[in-house]
Amino acid sequence: MNAPERANVHPTAVVDPHARIAADVEIGPYAVIGPEVEIGSGTRIGPHTVITGRTRIGTQNRIYAFVSLGEAPQDKKYGGEPTGLEIGDDNVIREFCTFNRGTVQDAGVTRVGHSNWIMAYVHLAHDCQVGNHTIFANNAQLAGHVHVGDYAILGGFTGVHQFCHIGAHSITGIATVVLQDIPPYLMVSGNPSKPYGINVEGLKRRGFAAATLTELKRAYRTLYRSGLTLEQAQKELARQAHKCPEVGVMKEFLANAKRGIVR
Repeated sequence: MNAPERANVHPTAVVDPHARIAADVEIGPYAVIGPEVEIGSGTRIGPHTVITGRTRIGTQNRIYAFVSLGEAPQDKKYGGEPTGLEIGDDNVIREFCTFNRGTVQDAGVTRVGHSNWIMAYVHLAHDCQVGNHTIFANNAQLAGHVHVGDYAILGGFTGVHQFCHIGAHSITGIATVVLQDIPPYLMVSGNPSKPYGINVEGLKRRGFAAATLTELKRAYRTLYRSGLTLEQAQKELARQAHKCPEVGVMKEFLANAKRGIVR
């Protein structure tokens, strides 16, 4: 069915009458909105965008042209189960991005948080969990079940293997290939990715104190430059965490790493 007649929905858009769309949502030419879609107030949908499946989009998002949201996961195990995609508030999603729904083998929902800046041609596969205030440069690609922490930055053409976790405040260089977990606060680059220190400039911009940066640099040396085994380094980081909660965040991340870490 064609879009309802209202000034902010282009007459060529196709909006299912069962879709739940706030009155002020803008929908551009030739967009297609499916019956189970929910879109919150202030969101703008660009031309030729397709939003389908059980997709819930929050408020004040800017979604550009030719984006595909909520299509079935690219997983041969998927059998049509009613899984979903959830997107929070204040996100920018640029041209040709593709975000797939989840699978019943995991959370059943692919999630994107709030205030993320996601550039063109980014792919988020099934069951990915993206936090808040992240930046994904052009052509960053996440395989299934990837978790990305708050304020992480993925450089252009970064590729992330399935089930990897990327810690908060970390950053990857252009064309980085991520095959193992990236601890919080790190800079990594290369194929495969290698650590190159703490993301000092990014942390300074976010208001981290000089004393905290000093302790995080010390933690980095413990983990990567001391010659300790991973188990020994974790024990040392546990001691350092008493002085610096941010080191405690790194310690907890290491304790929960399932694929090993870049090292």
